[in-house]
Amino acid sequence: MEPNGNGVSVELRGLRIGYRARRNIKVVAEGLDATIRQGELTCLLGANGIGKSTLLRTLSAFQPKLGGEILVGGREIDDYSDKELSRTIGVVLTEKPDIRNMTVREMVNLGRSPYTDFWGNYTEEDRQVVSEAIGQIGISGLAERLIETLSDGERQKVMIAKALAQQTPVIYLDEPTAFLDFPSKVEIMLLLRRISREAQKTIFLSTHDLELALQIADCVWLMDNDKGLNTGTPQQLAEKGVLTEFVERKGIHFDQETLNVRIDKNE
Repeated sequence: MEPNGNGVSVELRGLRIGYRARRNIKVVAEGLDATIRQGELTCLLGANGIGKSTLLRTLSAFQPKLGGEILVGGREIDDYSDKELSRTIGVVLTEKPDIRNMTVREMVNLGRSPYTDFWGNYTEEDRQVVSEAIGQIGISGLAERLIETLSDGERQKVMIAKALAQQTPVIYLDEPTAFLDFPSKVEIMLLLRRISREAQKTIFLSTHDLELALQIADCVWLMDNDKGLNTGTPQQLAEKGVLTEFVERKGIHFDQETLNVRIDKNE
């Protein structure tokens, strides 16, 4: 499958995120400077309530930024039309899809919505793109199965295939491994890493699976109230000591060499 829009990276410049109430502004984070690079898997880490979901929603244009810039392919996100955004950014959310009487292929077909005509008619090219997305994710054997009969891991693969069928150069995922068992978590993360390389996608996801992200991600973003946003390879963040500060508590230790967490049951 040919990636749509080669060379698209996402750049944050002095980004300020949060919420506007009637008379108040709640700032969640500010001064965010970072780049999500094409062809890499970038993982967003941070404590609960730190603002990971707010950042993802802002990058997806689901909610407005409070200040700064978000450049997608060198172009300010506010300058994109809704249709242009739907062909540039694909989003896979945390929620389990509660869908009845829809096959896997029909769900993946929905990824072609930004390209169909007013009546939602699918062309032969659309059907080919959908088949390629299903094949790329490795779920061809599930194509005619109903969504409600699938395991959580299989459903997550379907939603990723739907995002691939959308043919966006950028894909954001909010906690894609949240409901999965450990082997499925590893499988999904490795799958996303492979897609970022093979299709040269810009893939960015939030996760609580710290050790898994450190083993698989090309780049890690660590959000912290005191230290702001730290970015780099897992090894770079380990050498800076920010991962140790983030992880270590009484009885919990971080190994900077192996990037593993060790629990001392005697402390």
